[in-house]
Amino acid sequence: MTTLAPPAPVADPQVAPAPRRVRRRPAAGSLGLVAAGTVVGVVLLAALVPDLLAPQDPLEISLSESFAPPSAEHLFGTDQSGRDVFSRVIHGARQSLVIGLGATAIGLLGALVLGLLGGLGGRIADGVVTRVIEVLYAFPGILLALILIAVYGNSALTQMVAVGIATMPGYARMVRGQLLVVRGSAYVEAARALGHPPLRILVRTILPNAFRPLTVLITLGIGQAIVWAAALGFLGMGVQPPTAEWGAMLNAGRNYIQQAWWMDFFPGITIVLFTLSLTVLGRHLQRATDAGARR
Repeated sequence: MTTLAPPAPVADPQVAPAPRRVRRRPAAGSLGLVAAGTVVGVVLLAALVPDLLAPQDPLEISLSESFAPPSAEHLFGTDQSGRDVFSRVIHGARQSLVIGLGATAIGLLGALVLGLLGGLGGRIADGVVTRVIEVLYAFPGILLALILIAVYGNSALTQMVAVGIATMPGYARMVRGQLLVVRGSAYVEAARALGHPPLRILVRTILPNAFRPLTVLITLGIGQAIVWAAALGFLGMGVQPPTAEWGAMLNAGRNYIQQAWWMDFFPGITIVLFTLSLTVLGRHLQRATDAGARR
């Protein structure tokens, strides 16, 4: 006798299968953003309260511990005078960050003046500003900074002004271009058609929309200014020793690169990581700003 198998159950087409739980892995961009924020946060903490992170006095000399390699006592080793490199990197954050912020502020201030004259001052003013920007562009930025330092001497203020003037042409060209684009936009024409006074259109409509990209530019400009300041310090044209500053530390360690590699490695990797983190944060801010403008 043949036994018939029971019919297979028929799935109800109206009943949807239970959804599977999918574990979402964190995006690589999110991890990079967190890492960049952590690096910037640590550098800001080092600039504000260096004694909280630095275990030793950055100027304390101990000739008996000269050229000590990295160890538990000296995380980044010691230099030719026995000073703790880790403490000098921590204390150097304030000096480097002040120079970067000051140079960026000077460059942006000069760029705003040139950009406003070129973008809103009429054809003659625009022509003069364009020629000034082209003359500044004719000199390499680092060469212009070296000329200013050679004339006015080595100091943190001179280094700040030199780097600020060297970065000014790029900012000025962007400000002028943004003002020209915004001035001829449809919403500015609509404000004029509604009878708004010119001063109100300038303050309420043109300037906010023209200066919005500068928020991203400031983040990227600080990193660029720190790199330029470190380059001047490496050439011996910046802050002079024994002041703890990243570029000056690179200059001091280049003579002992084969004997004590850590004297150049740790200040250099700090500069690279900090500027790279600022670039990551600036790009993220740029994408967020563009997305908000599209919405």
